Amino acid sequence: MADTEEPHSVEDDLFNEPIKKRRRSDRDQRFRAFPSVEQCALKEYEKLESRTRRVLSNTYQKLIQCVFLDDSIPNGVKYLINRLLALIEKPSLDPIYIGLFGSTGAGKSSLINAIIQQAMFLPVSGENICTSCIVQVSSGCREQYEAKIHLLSDQEWKEELKNLTRLLHGTEELGGDEVAAWDRDDAVEEAIWKLQMVYGNGAESKSYEQLLRVKPKGKIPTSRIITLKAEEAGELSDKLDAYIRTQRRGWDGESPEARIWPLIKHVEVTLPKSELIPEGVVLVDIPGTGDFNSKRDEMWKKTIDKCSAIWVISDIERVSGDKAHEDLLNESIKACQRGFCRDVALVVTKTDKLHLPEYLRERKVGKQAIQSQREAVLERNEMIKLQRNRILKEKLKRKLPGDFKVLEASDLVYTVSAQEYWQQALLTEEETEIPKLREYIRKRLLDEKRRTVTKYVTEAFGLLLLADSFNSAQSLPSEHLHMSGLRRFVEEKVELLEKAIAQCFARIERPLQDGVQAARASYRRILGACLVRSKGNQGFHQTLKAVCLKNGIYASRTLARIDLNEAITQPIYDQIDPVFGGIFRNGKATDSALMPHIDAFKHSLQEKMTEIGIRNSWKYDSYKKHFLIQEISTILGGLEGHILRRKRRIYESLATSVQSDLKPCYEEAAQITGKKACERMKDVIRRGVDQQVAEGMFERAQERMQHQFQQLKTGITERVMGSIATMLTLASSQGDGLFKELADVKSEYKEMEKLHRSLREVAENALLRRGMQEFLLRMSPGKVGSPRA
Repeated sequence: MADTEEPHSVEDDLFNEPIKKRRRSDRDQRFRAFPSVEQCALKEYEKLESRTRRVLSNTYQKLIQCVFLDDSIPNGVKYLINRLLALIEKPSLDPIYIGLFGSTGAGKSSLINAIIQQAMFLPVSGENICTSCIVQVSSGCREQYEAKIHLLSDQEWKEELKNLTRLLHGTEELGGDEVAAWDRDDAVEEAIWKLQMVYGNGAESKSYEQLLRVKPKGKIPTSRIITLKAEEAGELSDKLDAYIRTQRRGWDGESPEARIWPLIKHVEVTLPKSELIPEGVVLVDIPGTGDFNSKRDEMWKKTIDKCSAIWVISDIERVSGDKAHEDLLNESIKACQRGFCRDVALVVTKTDKLHLPEYLRERKVGKQAIQSQREAVLERNEMIKLQRNRILKEKLKRKLPGDFKVLEASDLVYTVSAQEYWQQALLTEEETEIPKLREYIRKRLLDEKRRTVTKYVTEAFGLLLLADSFNSAQSLPSEHLHMSGLRRFVEEKVELLEKAIAQCFARIERPLQDGVQAARASYRRILGACLVRSKGNQGFHQTLKAVCLKNGIYASRTLARIDLNEAITQPIYDQIDPVFGGIFRNGKATDSALMPHIDAFKHSLQEKMTEIGIRNSWKYDSYKKHFLIQEISTILGGLEGHILRRKRRIYESLATSVQSDLKPCYEEAAQITGKKACERMKDVIRRGVDQQVAEGMFERAQERMQHQFQQLKTGITERVMGSIATMLTLASSQGDGLFKELADVKSEYKEMEKLHRSLREVAENALLRRGMQEFLLRMSPGKVGSPRA
């Protein structure tokens, strides 16, 4: 904020009353998107976190002052100081990404506009492609609307430029019929379009070296970031439009902003404090097929994978049987396997569209008579919900473990109408289900805030236990420090954990073997289907060349995504998906799941610490038991992020391995020009795949995945053993240079103890308020909704 940019002291932050009032006001503003009951819960969690950060900061300052002039800092103190600093600097809440994933014209931008209550904020235009790149929309504590447009780096654009010119090269060697097909090719159309946008008409006829010497028509900042600001939403929308709206072929405008459209990597839009989208939530408009540029395509996949929830957006006329819709749904389910996604929902858009005479004719006889268009729309929407909910749940059950949380959701399908949200000619605001999606967003943030603050306060309490123990431990009799038994116990338990993880990962071996056999049996059929188009080679020549230039992958703004590597490994994924999902699930303890084994290991250590404490009468150093228990939770809790990051690499290793093995044949095919080039490229690809399969391509992919699992097992056990060994050393060694007498932090420890106890009280209060709210809603007269007159 503008009024906090001047430097000021920590004391001002903590004790200056006007600033405290302003901070309280800012906090209240951030929660405007929530009903009063949820606001109360959020404010309590925010207060808990704020007070915890203050205690940690005070403790940190005391420790730093105590050791500031020391020539050497004891290892135990270093450990504590570093942990305190890391926790102080830890973000309050990692962004919650909700991906809106849909094909051209599905209504993603219109849906975001309705959710944020800005009718034409992002460009919308019927069935045409409007949003040309990934756009992230969030709100923040600021007064202005702001957009940051991130461009490809100079090197990234040069890589794309080289591929675009290679794609366009060679037309002079084609025959007359092939030239006509070349002109109609989607890949070529897009390549010409991009070059003309950046360099002007005639750029498509220039070589890569020539274009490097041509100055782009648009202004490109050296920072490769363009920042736009505005006081009003409409003003920013007008500025942003030229950058993110897809310009059409034949467009001859003079806007320099539109000229750099092909260089845009992604856009971040930040709204001022919003009553509708809470701070901490990021809505991501994700194009449905990826991008020809390697960096943009990589970002496309990573963006999908970092979303904790994905809404598959499909309009009412495409939701049943459309191939593009099914492809998007499958990609979203893969995100649950390889990424952070825990929730998938189908959002059916444009549900106000209905031809009443046709609907009445096809409607089954015997139902209650329909009196109006509105009744027909509501009935049809309810029917779509029931049908698609059942189909989606069955699809998810085939791919995911039975106890995956999304399978427990009552609402997997939403039927929305952005147009009716604004007009309300047929439907009420509630019936458009836009408010329902906002409630979904709020609930995710509230649940995440509760989880994050609980973890934060618990971890902070463990550190204050350790800080207070440093002074207390100096006078403890040595007979209370019986750690050798615990150390041996830990070593034994780590060995058992390693065996349990090995057995868990071994469950993937049989599905992998079955998948390899299935892939060997079906790869020719799958490859043949990928290389055939309904019109033969017409319009496919340069698209296939683009596929080869990108090592088997082509992403277009208008065609379905082509990924030969993923396609021919799909039979393996079909076999391993349920088992793979079972290994990485969070849920009930089973032999096939990884995290329950780690949780069981944690609980066994904590129980052993309690037992040793009782047996050895840890009366005067109960801090030791509490510290060890808290620290164990922190160490093992940190493993989850490490496992999730490795999970993606493991899952993608099959397709990545196949892509690596096929790279030589893709490169050979990409060089082919002249007559019958399309058929010759296909022959090279077929022969190359046949040769690699004969030489064990699928078996190598299997081995590489198993090797990735082995690396994860080793990484987990090494991290656990190393961290716990350090922790036990800290808890058991006094007087050997690990510690020194520190400043008194008794008061901070006492306050942290109170905050830790408050966690349960805050959770109980939230539960009580929610129960009261539900009771009052049940007791109140039902709401009768009707559209505007």
